Amino acid sequence: MPDQLTAWQRVREQVPWRDVVPHLQTPVLAVRDGFTAHAAIGEDQRRQSLLVAAHDDVRRAAATGAGLTADLTARSNAMLRGIPAAAFRRGPAFAKNGRDRYGLQATTPRRYESCLSGASDLTIPVVARAARAYLDVAFFHPYDDGNARLGGLVLQFVLLCADVELDEVRPILTTVRRADDPDGAADFARLVHGIATATHRRWLRSVELRLHCGG
Repeated sequence: MPDQLTAWQRVREQVPWRDVVPHLQTPVLAVRDGFTAHAAIGEDQRRQSLLVAAHDDVRRAAATGAGLTADLTARSNAMLRGIPAAAFRRGPAFAKNGRDRYGLQATTPRRYESCLSGASDLTIPVVARAARAYLDVAFFHPYDDGNARLGGLVLQFVLLCADVELDEVRPILTTVRRADDPDGAADFARLVHGIATATHRRWLRSVELRLHCGG
């Protein structure tokens, strides 16, 4: 079975992250928190409350200026799963009903942390860094469970560190991604960028409407 992590590490180097989208004019403000709104969808109230709490923790961490580290993702993963601590997986991981395999080598945890550190590279537009970090979590598949939810937390964290909010995240969090698709990875960054710019436009319209009504 092909190793999707190996495929992703190859693809990751092929995507022109610095050029795939332009830099945003920040801050980007939102009329609502799209991540919290998405977390509230569903009937599993415990899962929802854990995810909302994890998003709140990510927001607080971003406000402190903390960097994206494996320790931070482990804390977030533990919070959203409701367990005391989360450790890096100890064997190959599988997803999509066993169709995708993510290998494990002695160097995998170290490479994972190295990839996360790239989220602080300010020469790369923030939405590209956030999209890449999301895909890093998806394809390193670092923990035994909760990696999809963790990807959303990591994406939010990278954006919030640059004062970027999103009012809609469903298209980002619900589309299945492929590890071996460089064009798809670039399009994912473009999707995040498009939602960020639309978020800002909607916020500006809300401000104009409030000013008009107040006048």
